[in-house]
Amino acid sequence: MENHVYKKIEITGSSEQGMQDAIENAVAQVSKSIRNMRWLELVNVRGHFEDNKIKHWQSTVKIGFDVEE
Repeated sequence: MENHVYKKIEITGSSEQGMQDAIENAVAQVSKSIRNMRWLELVNVRGHFEDNKIKHWQSTVKIGFDVEE
């Protein structure tokens, strides 16, 4: 088994569709600039109300990726 070194970043995605979609939006955007992503950790989920209904979701995740040599 190889030794690995990882770095984590924390990002927040948003969506009107739901928390899963907010996570996927965040991952899709960060994947444009981060290589070797390996895992994510859900940190926080928030919702925004309008007229007593959830209008908007925000999901914060930590993304772990390999540090290149």
